[in-house]
Amino acid sequence: MSKAFTKESDAAGDDDDDSPSLPALPKGSRNYMTPQGYARLRAEFMTLLDDERPKIVEIVSWAAKNGDRSENGDYLYGKKRLREIDRRLRFLTKRLDIAEVVDPSAHHGSDQIFFGATVTYANGKGEERTITIKGIDESDSLSGEVSWVSPIARTLLKAREGDELQLVTPVGVELIEVLEVSYPKPTA
Repeated sequence: MSKAFTKESDAAGDDDDDSPSLPALPKGSRNYMTPQGYARLRAEFMTLLDDERPKIVEIVSWAAKNGDRSENGDYLYGKKRLREIDRRLRFLTKRLDIAEVVDPSAHHGSDQIFFGATVTYANGKGEERTITIKGIDESDSLSGEVSWVSPIARTLLKAREGDELQLVTPVGVELIEVLEVSYPKPTA
């Protein structure tokens, strides 16, 4: 059958796409991160490169010497894991290359909202929420951290304590009031 009649793309088996679990950065923007977030990504990169990858290469090399590779589980799994590690290393390399480390403690004492701020706000019903604005690769919604490109963060950025803002949600426009803004203390 001609390749023209198949639905698969040429890159279907390439496994070269970026991690689907992380959102894409806005075009032309930098990858803002806190120093702690950058250190975590850098540590992951170095662990994969210096520890995990050499171990898997050794296993694959050993398994390849055992003969028939088509039914060799160690070889097949090792090659698959090696592709996963290489894909993650490429992704981390791209993200770290465009990373711009921003220290939120530089704004300590300010009541204006910038990257790295911890913000407490109230909605129209009086419900209070506290969030911390972090980088795309380091935010954890379960811990009250949001990405700087999220709708709530974009609404809050550059506002001050006491400001009333309009947050656009899927349900409609919601009025929120900024109650408190804080930043981590600078370390000496």
